Amino acid sequence: MTPEQKLRNLPAIESLLQRESLQPLIHQHGREAVRDRLREVLDEVRAALKSGLENSDEGMIEQKLQQRFTKKQQVLTQRVINATGVVLHTNLGRAPLSQAALDAIQQAASGYCNLEFDLATGVRGKRGTGLEEMLRDWLGCEAVAVVNNCAAAVYLTLNTLAEGGEIVVSRGELVEIGGAYRLPDVIEKSGGTLREVGTTNRTRINDYEKAINEKTKILLRSHTSNYRIVGFTESPSLQELTAISRKYDIPFFEDLGSGAFLDLRPLGIHGEPSVQHSLQSGVPLLAISGDKLLGGPQAGIILGKREYIERIKRNPLMRAFRVDKLIFAALEATIATYIKGDAITEIPVISALSATKIEIEKRAKAFLRRAKNEKLSLRLIDGNSMVGGGSAPDAILPTKLISVACEGLSVTQLEVKLRNQAPPIIGRIEDDKFLIDLRTVHKNEEKELQTALAQL
Repeated sequence: MTPEQKLRNLPAIESLLQRESLQPLIHQHGREAVRDRLREVLDEVRAALKSGLENSDEGMIEQKLQQRFTKKQQVLTQRVINATGVVLHTNLGRAPLSQAALDAIQQAASGYCNLEFDLATGVRGKRGTGLEEMLRDWLGCEAVAVVNNCAAAVYLTLNTLAEGGEIVVSRGELVEIGGAYRLPDVIEKSGGTLREVGTTNRTRINDYEKAINEKTKILLRSHTSNYRIVGFTESPSLQELTAISRKYDIPFFEDLGSGAFLDLRPLGIHGEPSVQHSLQSGVPLLAISGDKLLGGPQAGIILGKREYIERIKRNPLMRAFRVDKLIFAALEATIATYIKGDAITEIPVISALSATKIEIEKRAKAFLRRAKNEKLSLRLIDGNSMVGGGSAPDAILPTKLISVACEGLSVTQLEVKLRNQAPPIIGRIEDDKFLIDLRTVHKNEEKELQTALAQL
């Protein structure tokens, strides 16, 4: 048939909607939604027919329609199994929450809560009071403010304390992280003026001191969480920066980023200073992320001197960046787990980072015995996991990887099939091998992973 004849033979939308094969879609998504998607599909088919690129049988039209709803379902936020070995995988939502945090969210979300109500006095209270008291008692800081992420914490702090003035920062700390966050751009938007000091690899305390003038509003130190400068390097200590801050009565603000509350050096993770170390070094103001090495929900936590925190809380933009009851509930439960000393066993991120190669190998061997299949080739190989999330880029976490091959499937086809399972399985491809790292697979997810492999 000619393209014109094919166009005339296209079925009408109403007749397609009567087909029994489409009734499940109509029942699930509604008649109007299916009708609208059919119009889109038919428009595409018409354009293709005019170009001589496509046939027009009804089976193909239904297939395209089904693909549209499948794709629509895939873009919805859903649980996936992270088998990549990247513990803080930004694309996969960073830190999974502890059971205590999940329980706290469930309790806060299932009804009303005392978010801004003082149960002791019966009058209106301030949100975040419980978390602030927990952190004050545990860390010894004077005050706390919580916003929706660390970028907001940096912006709000600089806007509050340095608008209209100069912000002194080392050239080697002008970071850019994923999602187009660039520190110089944040400084500009905050209303401050960037004053670079030192060189890329060496900055000394006298570089800061020489830069201080009547326009200086804040001294900023930004943790280089996603890269390292090694070799011929130098940077002032926290104690030196704190001393010069006091000498000139200028706030010193540390963007600590990753937010570790434990000493991670025994785990082979270096260059990630703890929050406690900064506070004990006299840092008057710092900001951390909630969903990185802390292992909690997305949030930006600002800790430090009351005089600075109170000014930040009075900033009109604080309301734009504040978090809701669910974030406070999850943060409180996460911090309580640290205070009880149960972080290594109860916080998923810390548990994953703490797992040794021997422990992972033991799990992997047991998994291989259960997942054995004549059409699957599963074998163990040596490899490394990653911290991820812009944290500890040079950390090496030895692990045992499961290499997966399936008869009749290429590595790419294997990846696609597992990614389209329910729940999706996200692994990694290296050296033309599909690899699974159990470091980031919860033990409760192993059965689902085994089922997905069996269905290949």
